[in-house]
Amino acid sequence: MNDVVVIGGGAAGLGGALMLARSRRKVLVIDAGEPRNAPAQEVHGLFALDGTPPSELLERGRRDVLKYGGRVVSGEVEGVARDGDAFAVAAGGGTVRARRILVATGLADELPDVQGLRDRWGRDVLHCPYCHGWEVRDRAIGVLATGPMALHQAQLFRQLSDDVVLLAHAMTPSGEEAEALEARGIRVVTGEVEAVEVAGDRLTGVRLADGTVVARDALAVAPRMVARAAFLADLGLRPAAHPSGMGEHIPADPTGRTEVPGVWAAGNVTDLSAQVGTSAAAGALAGGHINADLVAQEVGAAVAARRAG
Repeated sequence: MNDVVVIGGGAAGLGGALMLARSRRKVLVIDAGEPRNAPAQEVHGLFALDGTPPSELLERGRRDVLKYGGRVVSGEVEGVARDGDAFAVAAGGGTVRARRILVATGLADELPDVQGLRDRWGRDVLHCPYCHGWEVRDRAIGVLATGPMALHQAQLFRQLSDDVVLLAHAMTPSGEEAEALEARGIRVVTGEVEAVEVAGDRLTGVRLADGTVVARDALAVAPRMVARAAFLADLGLRPAAHPSGMGEHIPADPTGRTEVPGVWAAGNVTDLSAQVGTSAAAGALAGGHINADLVAQEVGAAVAARRAG
């Protein structure tokens, strides 16, 4: 019996596992090895570790968890079910049991159906100005409008470059929205975007459906973000629409506690906009609350046993 099974070995999962392992809990991390930020060369905006490659950051995190007696294994969780007063976690053809569950499986980015877009994702096709904006500062940036958030995204990237174009694609800014864009010098290009143009392994622009090519050095896209949580269905815990309209998440309170007793969630699986540092902190917070919940259960059992004796 594990005290906690952590599902997902990214920043949130390892942050939670570290907190629990340091509390002398029996912790097992099951990691499918598919981090969201794998296409990125470096992690940015992370205090004291800015510029660290994602793979190196995760390796450091695993070493920290192992140092305190936690375990990290590779595998994909297929399902989680109630097993008496605990949980049964099915993974890799076997089953492990746990008193508590921390879900930290992150999310999947669903990109628009634009030819060549996925191949450039995490390189010169970006989504977050705080994660990657500095690297494309002062360059010609296009913002592909996939929804209302694109207008906000365009204004954020305008902080980093004087040459920002909003590619309206399938939407038309309202009068006030168009005025705000014009006031900041953001040009609006109408027409559906059909493909990205690449030369010498470098993005050079986007091609519209009418054949027009808009020269750009980088392209910002707001993907639809969907929690990786199908394995929770047997618990009745399913992704819900996020209030921002950006996708689907597993709802949880500020400590990570979900509506299912004994199950917590941390990182992008519940907070779609969380960066690496935020996710790690959320995992640590959830880990602390899980430990406190276990302590409360153990105190109650000890008091009951003392009274019975």
